Amino acid sequence: MMVSIHDAVRANITEVGSGRPVLVLHGGGGPFTVAPISHHFEASAHTLTPTHPGWSGTPRPDDLRSVRTLASEYVALLQERQFSDVVIIGSSIGGWIAAEIAAAAAENDLDGLVGALVVIDGTGIDVPEAPAADFAALNARQRAEVAWHNADLGYRDPASMSDAERAVLASNAQAMAVIAGAQDPTFPARLGRIAAPTLVLWGASDRVVTPAYGRAFARLVPGAQFVEIPEAGHLPQLEQPTATFAAIDRFLDGL
Repeated sequence: MMVSIHDAVRANITEVGSGRPVLVLHGGGGPFTVAPISHHFEASAHTLTPTHPGWSGTPRPDDLRSVRTLASEYVALLQERQFSDVVIIGSSIGGWIAAEIAAAAAENDLDGLVGALVVIDGTGIDVPEAPAADFAALNARQRAEVAWHNADLGYRDPASMSDAERAVLASNAQAMAVIAGAQDPTFPARLGRIAAPTLVLWGASDRVVTPAYGRAFARLVPGAQFVEIPEAGHLPQLEQPTATFAAIDRFLDGL
């Protein structure tokens, strides 16, 4: 029997630490891409790092077909746990999901649920003057070149992968295409309803979605701060963790 969205969202969550809740949301590359973020907070916060349904070999319900639907389930999860003042941090499409959560909280008058929002090289909007790369059309080397400041760090020859690793990459790509393959035309307007303090953090060398795309994203969120991380691509938490976490900590400490 196919798992429900409710159960799928709650089935694979790594949860450590205590204190203020921090929800860390990965992008298309899977949970390993945000592991440094979770590790950074685990000593001082109650850190939750879900694996989105469909990634890393997990089942994806047939009716999970949009980022907005996935975000609504994460909102329900936070409510069930009776969390408040949650820090939501998302990378890549995880940033899109994180922003959807913050928008849903504002739209549904869930005052106090989201205490802060951090979007790291997020996606989900259309910026004609700075279009997102067609990542699915690129080969492995080209993907490393657009996603990393130092492409050699991000490139892995597909021929060196095991069959199991290739299967995981294929399932991740399929989940990505189904859930985040189409932009929601209502998303930019809903970004304008976000009430939580917001940091939009961007790798200066990102060519998946460029800093110009990031600035356009930040302009849509009332009062959002925009910070560029030098010598970092689409995943600054992997390429420049010290600078990335310094920027996040400054932002949170200043609230």
